[in-house]
Amino acid sequence: MSAHGHVDMGHTVAGWAGTATAVVGCTVLGTAVAAVSAPLALAGTAITLGAALLTWLLHLAGWGKPSGPRPESAWPWRVRDRTARHGHPDCLGCRLAGRGKPSPEKAPSTAAVAPTLTG
Repeated sequence: MSAHGHVDMGHTVAGWAGTATAVVGCTVLGTAVAAVSAPLALAGTAITLGAALLTWLLHLAGWGKPSGPRPESAWPWRVRDRTARHGHPDCLGCRLAGRGKPSPEKAPSTAAVAPTLTG
């Protein structure tokens, strides 16, 4: 048993790949600062921003996991999420890709819209 108990810590291929790429980007950026090199700084920034894009694309391809509890069979980081194609509820990344919808308890209500005052 780990220090965190018997829980899924959410390690995924998308998370590991994005983190590793971001570390490389930050390393290049730090080297650019020490070397006072604008082209190297731009490259480091591009790699770091690419890490976010890589993580998002891998999540959409099923290599990320939705938030919340999962069955123990889905805990290993190499297990692909087959529900990613339809989008995860409450997942900003899925909604940005046009997938999934917010859960009903968090969806905005159209009945409680305040009237607009014109003057």
